[in-house]
Amino acid sequence: MRTNYLVSLVIGGLLLIGCAKTEKSDMKSDKVLPGQQQAQAFEKTITKQLGIDYLLYLPKGYGEKEQEWPLMMFLHGAGERGDDLNKVKVHGPPKLAEGGKDLGFIIVSPQCPRDDWWTEKTEVLINLLDEIEERYDVDASRVYLTGLSMGGYGTWTLGSAYPERFAAIVPICGGGKRFSGWRLKDVPVWAFHGGKDNVVPLSESEDMVKAVKQAGGDAKLTVYPDAGHDSWTATYDDPALYEWLLEHRKGEK
Repeated sequence: MRTNYLVSLVIGGLLLIGCAKTEKSDMKSDKVLPGQQQAQAFEKTITKQLGIDYLLYLPKGYGEKEQEWPLMMFLHGAGERGDDLNKVKVHGPPKLAEGGKDLGFIIVSPQCPRDDWWTEKTEVLINLLDEIEERYDVDASRVYLTGLSMGGYGTWTLGSAYPERFAAIVPICGGGKRFSGWRLKDVPVWAFHGGKDNVVPLSESEDMVKAVKQAGGDAKLTVYPDAGHDSWTATYDDPALYEWLLEHRKGEK
């Protein structure tokens, strides 16, 4: 009798397990019955290829001794898009580097493809940054982001998408989405804009700086009262900008 009882328990348990598995399986089934709402699951593996052309500048003294260097990613404006990297050298840090000025940073200056926008290229940009940090002697606590005009918009966008990656950002005559400002509350921001900019309104920078401040962040805006859209030449020519950048490390305000 005891043997039969144990056999019955085992069989009963197996039946319960089978029912449980059947019930779980039915909950997530490809078959949806009319008039019923059923749980489903989606899973798909996607292979994606990313690529972008860029200029790379290594500071003087790089490789002479074991040392990690600060890195600056620069995003150009709309007029420098295309497939000619020489166009990227016309403004900002790449222009200074081409002229022989050593800023003491590894400088990465990607080129946005023609008819694309930096705000749509965050995935390739962050993967490029991963690649540079892996291949070169980068101090990961001193990675900075800056850009002008379209690149200013890209700076706000990429910085707010990956705030954990940047020690500070410098968007110039750009703008962004105010609701994303809170994501930069732990990233020091120094924005620049021309008071007479008739291409990108000054309010674009004002609104973003205000949004970061309202979230408790450290953000400031420098306005050149008589400057038009070109507020970048004076900005990048000022040694105080690079001194300010190097005062910040990731995780510190």
